[in-house]
Amino acid sequence: MATLTVAGLHAAPYGPPLLRDIGFQLEPGEVLGLIGPNGAGKSSLVHCIAGGLPVTRGSIRFAGRELAQWQSTERARAVAVQTQYSSLNFPFSVEEVVLLGRIPHASGRAADLAILEEVLEATDTASLRCRRYTQLSGGERQRVQLARTVAQVWRSEDAPARLLLLDEPSAALDPAHQRMVLEVVARVAADGCSVIIASHDFNLLASRVDRMLVMREGGQFAFGPPEAVLTRAVFEEVFEIPVLVLPHPVSGRPMVVRS
Repeated sequence: MATLTVAGLHAAPYGPPLLRDIGFQLEPGEVLGLIGPNGAGKSSLVHCIAGGLPVTRGSIRFAGRELAQWQSTERARAVAVQTQYSSLNFPFSVEEVVLLGRIPHASGRAADLAILEEVLEATDTASLRCRRYTQLSGGERQRVQLARTVAQVWRSEDAPARLLLLDEPSAALDPAHQRMVLEVVARVAADGCSVIIASHDFNLLASRVDRMLVMREGGQFAFGPPEAVLTRAVFEEVFEIPVLVLPHPVSGRPMVVRS
């Protein structure tokens, strides 16, 4: 059964449509990359799938059921989202922030602490564990928010289907920690968790995702594997920039170079 099925999705909660006729399917363990210019609708789509933006027309089915039929606690055990901007301003320790991701679960203190240790190591935040969140740099906060989000869907036994939604998770990170994000994504995907990651870093996505969805003005412009989506024609029409698309010398995956 598909983890996520989006069909004919429209969202116009404030008048003008934010999303128009979006449709795709995501299998267990599959990683989907979202790309598009600023204002194309990437964050709106992430919020809509997370349940934070109402659907005007069409449907979102998670694990075979309409998303709206999932109770809030049930959905929180299965769907985790890292938004582009965090409004957390309480002086919690890093450990306390990460453990917020375990609140929906009844996994017990011992299991949650074991997950905490694994997630802190995976996201390179163990050295920050006792520091106050409000005292961290922007990049450090980004890593802690990633840790909190993945802690929510870290174990396959916590939910029959899991979905991780990441909106620009590597925007404030240095190259080493951008690589770390991909390693975390690969780890949860290998355990059956489906992932949607929105990013302006085409090459970062192309190195890891299974398929890509290109958005423009709230609509779906292209969808398919990176080799089919990352083309000169797409960049000229959607991003209005000339590029060269070359095979990566190591992985062979498409690599975008601005010409």
